[in-house]
Amino acid sequence: MSTPLPPGPARQTSPLAIVSLVSGLLGWSLLPLIGSIVAIVTGHLARGEIRRAPDRYEGDGLAITGLVLGYVAIGLGLLALVVIMVFFGGLFALAAVNA
Repeated sequence: MSTPLPPGPARQTSPLAIVSLVSGLLGWSLLPLIGSIVAIVTGHLARGEIRRAPDRYEGDGLAITGLVLGYVAIGLGLLALVVIMVFFGGLFALAAVNA
């Protein structure tokens, strides 16, 4: 009669993946630039950590969500900056022509 093997250690959610998700959410609310940058950096670090030790860590979806939130927030911020610069640049050009 054989004895059953004890179950292996349970996988835990990567703390970096959680930080990425929370920072991504903060990037949309309280800390627009800093939160988004932290979400991107920790999201990439979390995905690497999960890839290196898949038997120990989980949370790839959390890391990807943090990355998406961070990249989209920065992209929309840059797009808004370009629109503002074009708008005010056009106003200044129009004012210079009419002056």
